[in-house]
Amino acid sequence: MNQNAIKKLVSAAMFFALGLVLPFVTGHIPEIGNMLLPMHLPVLLCGFVCGWKYGLAIGALLPIIRSLIFGMPPFFPNGVTMAFELATYGFLTGFLYMIFRKKNLTAIYISLTTAMIAGRIVKGIANAICYGIADKGYTFMMFISGAFIEAVPGIIIQLILIPLVLIAIKNSSNYV
Repeated sequence: MNQNAIKKLVSAAMFFALGLVLPFVTGHIPEIGNMLLPMHLPVLLCGFVCGWKYGLAIGALLPIIRSLIFGMPPFFPNGVTMAFELATYGFLTGFLYMIFRKKNLTAIYISLTTAMIAGRIVKGIANAICYGIADKGYTFMMFISGAFIEAVPGIIIQLILIPLVLIAIKNSSNYV
């Protein structure tokens, strides 16, 4: 295994660990977690820093493993639908950022916003399917409220923090 692959593997493990721990900042209060989206940050960063394969894997596994270990998010439907959402985030940030020749702020924001929108749409579709299986109602207003209105603080944090962290990483090494 070459040094770059080892660096990516170790970084992905760190992002996974952060994803397990960061939700404790919200104190397992779902309303605050839904606003601040603490599991999203490490997955988005993982896609950028480690690439789409690691971002996809960490995004898919993190909510499931966290649900099994800590009971939060509840496994079904929340953990399952979050796995689809976060896998989309990790995949798209890594894949789209890889496509850009210039790894600048524009590339970061295009990759980030596209991933954030697509991930929310994927979660909405997964919610519709899972809530249908559970014989619970899921409306378009529930989608808009959960994906956008309640998530505004987390979205703002992501749009500010992710580029700042990536720029700091880029300035401190030749990583990104």
